Amino acid sequence: MRVSLFIGCFNDTLFPQTGRAVVKVLERLGHQVEFPMAQTCCGQMHYNSGYRSETLPLMQHFADVFGSADVIVCPSSSCVSTVRNSYPLLAPSITDEAQCRQIEALGSRVYEFAEFLVDRLEVTDVGAYYPHRVTYHPTCNSLRALKISHAALQLLEKVRGLELVELPKAEECCGFGGTFAVKNADTSIAMLTDKLSNIRSTQAEICTALDNSCLMHIAGGLSRERSGRRTVHLAEILASVEGEVSP
Repeated sequence: MRVSLFIGCFNDTLFPQTGRAVVKVLERLGHQVEFPMAQTCCGQMHYNSGYRSETLPLMQHFADVFGSADVIVCPSSSCVSTVRNSYPLLAPSITDEAQCRQIEALGSRVYEFAEFLVDRLEVTDVGAYYPHRVTYHPTCNSLRALKISHAALQLLEKVRGLELVELPKAEECCGFGGTFAVKNADTSIAMLTDKLSNIRSTQAEICTALDNSCLMHIAGGLSRERSGRRTVHLAEILASVEGEVSP
């Protein structure tokens, strides 16, 4: 299958290893991965902050770049939610009816990475090996907007050497929420404190999730605690194989 990778500007800028991991897994499964070089931000931050008119050109650019793609895969549930859930709300603002229809049709072709593996390819075992004790944090967009946390858990359960430990109160937000963490820092820190306490209680070495934005927030707290625990995106766990140094 020909897969177009939408990496998301957050991953592209701060966590390029996640994109490489996605490509590694998909190619291992026999798929051809293309990376449209003209891609840029999907406009999530603008839309969620109330700047709807500023989101329009980014949405139109996304449609131009990925309009001909057979399937679009992204290792970020928040970016996928923007394309799938927010774009259809904005599309009627465009006067070009053909492009409006094109944008509205994108949602059926864009997948979060774990969702694509489990729900589209019907694959749960990707040949991964990761000898660590791991807990999974279902981010708000993966849990509530896309409802795909089942996919991440099914994939983790099939990773050889991995001990999966349930995270208490997993459904609670970590407190990141994009600009929420900046505008409401005290509340964000309080929410993060609760999340870190629950992670510590699992005795897990690794906390994983589908969004590097949330993982960055959690990683900052873990680092300040000097606990030795860390965060790793699910795609990087799935890319690990026996005989290689795991991330």
